[in-house]
Amino acid sequence: MKDVYSWPWSSLFWYEDEKGREWLREQWENINRLLIWKGLGFITTKVVTTLLLKTSDFNYHLPESPSRKTPLEPRDSSRLLVLHRKTGKLEHRFFNQIGDYLNPGDLLVLNQTRVIPARIYARKPTGGRVELLLLRRRDTLTWECLVGGKGLRVGSLVTVNDGPQAEIIEMLNGSERLVKFSEPIEPYFPKVGNVPLPPYIHEKLDDPERYQTVYAREPGSAAAPTAGLHFTPRLLDELQAKGVKIVNVTLHVGLDTFAPVTEDNPKEHKIHTSGASCRKRRRTRSARLAQMVGG
Repeated sequence: MKDVYSWPWSSLFWYEDEKGREWLREQWENINRLLIWKGLGFITTKVVTTLLLKTSDFNYHLPESPSRKTPLEPRDSSRLLVLHRKTGKLEHRFFNQIGDYLNPGDLLVLNQTRVIPARIYARKPTGGRVELLLLRRRDTLTWECLVGGKGLRVGSLVTVNDGPQAEIIEMLNGSERLVKFSEPIEPYFPKVGNVPLPPYIHEKLDDPERYQTVYAREPGSAAAPTAGLHFTPRLLDELQAKGVKIVNVTLHVGLDTFAPVTEDNPKEHKIHTSGASCRKRRRTRSARLAQMVGG
């Protein structure tokens, strides 16, 4: 892989004028100031977090004007921000040009997780509205959930709109609860489930598949691995024809996508874990390819 970092920013933002590009440069300089301490160059994350950083240091103004409210079509027409590591130069490209930064023999790892319609609405016996965000299945009836609604304690009963009854059986961290449904909830997904879209998308998608990657296979995520949303079958074919090797893993995206950092010291923020799987044959192949390209 060539000596660059790249981010698929521009499904969300674009910078077509000097004012926007200047804003982007300022954000990059702010990041550098956080990482450089008294002229000693880059220091470890542990030292920065312990001695210097507060969560508020990461606050920045995000202009409303360059923010997209709907996904771009085609998928790979989004902008791509490229950072050249040797020179620090920033370059604005399009995602369909990502092949310019990949070489024959490079290994591209794709997360084939599939988003489930994990946001479900229910009612209390009093009629109060409840939101359940399914995070992780414990067994056929029991799910770890992020709940929205007051007074949801152990023993509380709710009824899914046009679906089964559910009971809170355990208090977990914060607004997380262990919820047991009276029958499996998965068969009700087509009727009651909603895809939990990112906060910057304000309209319901006409095509739910637009919030899935084109290679999504294994259901289990509460949100999509967003960088992968920009790949198209044609772009993947072009990369393979160039000699880029592709392997698939499954990493389900969970609570951290939605959980805000509320602690003043970011070191105190609890990072939740996510389940991942990769077949032994793929692990062996990935390790062999990494050795071949010097990884």
